[in-house]
Amino acid sequence: MNLVTATQSIREKRWPGYLLAILLVVFALWLRLRIGETLDGYPFLIFLPAVVIVAFVGGFGPGMLAAILSGLLAKYYLIEPFGSLMLIWPSGWIAMGFYAFTTVIIVVLTHGMFVAHAAQIRTEAELHALNLQLEDRVAERTAALQAEVTERAQVEAQLRQMQKMESIGQLTGGIAHDFNNMLAIVIGSLDMAKRRLVGSEHPKILQSIDNASQGAQRAATLTARLLAFSRQQPLAPQAVQANQLVGGMSELLRRTIGEHIRVETILAGGLWHAFADPSQLESAILNLAVNARDAMPDGGKLTIETANTELDDRYARSHAEVEPGQYVMICVSDSGTGMPPEVIERAFDPFYTTKGVGKGTGLGLSQVFGYVKQSGGHVKIYSEIGQGTTVKIYLPRHLGAAGSSTEPDKMREELPTGGAEEIILVVEDEDQVRHMTVDALRELGYTIVQASDANQALEQLAVQPRLDLVFTDIVMPGMSGRELADKVRAQRPEIPVLFTTGYTRNAVVHNGMLDAGVAFLPKPFTIAQLAWKVREVLDGGGANRP
Repeated sequence: MNLVTATQSIREKRWPGYLLAILLVVFALWLRLRIGETLDGYPFLIFLPAVVIVAFVGGFGPGMLAAILSGLLAKYYLIEPFGSLMLIWPSGWIAMGFYAFTTVIIVVLTHGMFVAHAAQIRTEAELHALNLQLEDRVAERTAALQAEVTERAQVEAQLRQMQKMESIGQLTGGIAHDFNNMLAIVIGSLDMAKRRLVGSEHPKILQSIDNASQGAQRAATLTARLLAFSRQQPLAPQAVQANQLVGGMSELLRRTIGEHIRVETILAGGLWHAFADPSQLESAILNLAVNARDAMPDGGKLTIETANTELDDRYARSHAEVEPGQYVMICVSDSGTGMPPEVIERAFDPFYTTKGVGKGTGLGLSQVFGYVKQSGGHVKIYSEIGQGTTVKIYLPRHLGAAGSSTEPDKMREELPTGGAEEIILVVEDEDQVRHMTVDALRELGYTIVQASDANQALEQLAVQPRLDLVFTDIVMPGMSGRELADKVRAQRPEIPVLFTTGYTRNAVVHNGMLDAGVAFLPKPFTIAQLAWKVREVLDGGGANRP
């Protein structure tokens, strides 16, 4: 602490300064009178220290008081004529003027020093406040930058994950597409062989055919899952009431996961319609339920919950693939073993599984992931070791009117057949697939006309007076099945068209979604699936025009 700061309190109160001025000036006069003739000729000299001290300690007002009072006392007691305030011209006036000028300079300079010191203090305080403010802003900006860097790192990690999944999806999708045509031949031929058994064959022949059929169906299921993961399966989305769908699955879920697991459903009131493919949504929920069952070997609780929700811009910024908007949420939770973070990170990878050998393909969650993404939705996993796992599926809200499904009842055992008067034109460039399809339709009782490409099909259209259905592959050399359908519609608008393909990136499936008003049978298909779909289109059930 310096003298200026130490005497600040006296200057602020003022009255001690004025009292000090009076006391010091009187003391200086007393001391001058005691000294006597030693300082003759210097009447003001002893008062200057008093003025300096008072101006420094008391400030401007007390300093001026000390200057004036000391001048009056010096004139009255020390300058001739004594005992009077009258000044002799010119010496008295000159001395008094010089003294007045000197004391005023002392008081003003001292006051200026205090003003400068106060300004310096204020400047230092303001500078300190600015430094603190700057530090706060730097800290805030640093925190914001750190948050931005963290968010960007998360987004980049998600982007890398999406690119990885997209690359794997393209690979697996291409493999699945090539398998579909081959599986169509295998499954169809096995179905035909089984139907043509007369009963006198060796009993192991039927068993062998059944084993081969089961293996082919598992292969078809595998390719379907690969297509689902790669977001290339043909979807027929519609307005889906998730509460009704989940409620209808209760018995199936209980049979699938067993009696040792308690199933609880929490269905939201006023739930919006979701826009999704209902059969694939059932498959996704069933996959999640099976995973939950495997995570609870000693029993537990499976909870399926529905709710309306909205994913906002802030959530979308931290999840690069999410579009902000309204969604219907389906949440599947279990009380099982849970997953560590490194398992969660790879949970959607195809063929990745933590189950034992022979207990899982590693395609369940990847199928759910692909289906939800292809449907324009979002899927999120939350899990803790020992606490269980929650998987939330967000499907886009359907804002239009609710439709109705025209799916036939596939549980009936008897296949629908046709009559010889019903004529079907089969167009397929793969010879083996065409022969298998023609044999199957003839087995079902239909009259068949066949063509190996679109040009042959148009020739048949010109010479055949009657055709009840055109069943065409989409991807063919030259003219595609969609272009053929347009020409059929132009020439014979009454003939319905049924499309089939093992590829989904084609003229009737865009971004995995079937075009509106298209009848479609994906490869590979069984005779049963073929029979039901052909009968449905011939009977006018459902949209069947491109």
